[in-house]
Amino acid sequence: MTVKTHCWIITEEGLTGTENQCRGVAAALGITPVIKRIGLRQPWKTLSPFLGFECARTFTGDALAPPWPDLVIGSGRKSIAAARYIKKHSPHTIVAQIQDPRFARGVFDVIAVPHHDPARGTNVIVTDGAPNMVTAELLAAAHAKFAELLQPVAAPRVAVLIGGDSKAHKLTVGRMQTLCTQLQKLRHDGYGLMITASRRTGAAQKKMLADALPRALIWDGTGDNPYHGFLAWADYILVTADSVSMLSEAATTGKPVYMIPLEGGSKRFNRFHNHLRQRAAIRRFEGTLAPADYVPLNDAAMVAAKITEIMKK
Repeated sequence: MTVKTHCWIITEEGLTGTENQCRGVAAALGITPVIKRIGLRQPWKTLSPFLGFECARTFTGDALAPPWPDLVIGSGRKSIAAARYIKKHSPHTIVAQIQDPRFARGVFDVIAVPHHDPARGTNVIVTDGAPNMVTAELLAAAHAKFAELLQPVAAPRVAVLIGGDSKAHKLTVGRMQTLCTQLQKLRHDGYGLMITASRRTGAAQKKMLADALPRALIWDGTGDNPYHGFLAWADYILVTADSVSMLSEAATTGKPVYMIPLEGGSKRFNRFHNHLRQRAAIRRFEGTLAPADYVPLNDAAMVAAKITEIMKK
């Protein structure tokens, strides 16, 4: 943005994924935001956002006090109360919410929801997936940063991004065994593997990976996280079905993306997967890889453009 904009990002402590969605939008705006991580005191902690009547003592964590920002980008349930509080004290502040707040939608100047969520309205912008921080510049920086680690990996390189159990999905031992067998075949066929697993993957499943692929690069959780380096160096990207954020980030690169199926699912996730498949941004992983051509996701820039339009009024 041409005019310097004072921006707060407001999220809940520990919600790194939602915070990164907000950071992605701020980056697309060309803004360096102030990060505010907050909590709520009782009774708001239990009853927010339905209770209302927010005041200074409602919030814990980083202070919400003047001078008020020009723009607030928030995500998470607790940020709804914060947006309402700020808007009451500073009507000129533009408040944008990433993900459907499901309550008090009229408070927000912009609400960004992914295509698979049903919320629609004059202040709602519909994205393909989750806004994120992936840009050509970020990938170029990560490519250079992790060159020493990743250049020795055989090409073509495959990034394997593994989540795990969630409310909707289960990474069962059987499903992991199938994945390990498929990855062994890729390695036998000459593909280099760059694998990262999450805290939700499970100890037994991580051990299966290590035992099945002893010579693959599996990040052990120490040192700098090479996640963006994996995206930068990958020729192909495999992502488990449980993660909207990882699938969105992978499909923002423009590289061939394959979804690793898990047990379970939900109507909401099915809508998300089907939408990305219809855009040709993802395919179901069945053990083989092929080139793909699609228009990369660009959700952060889409949301940023809407915010810019409102701020110019």
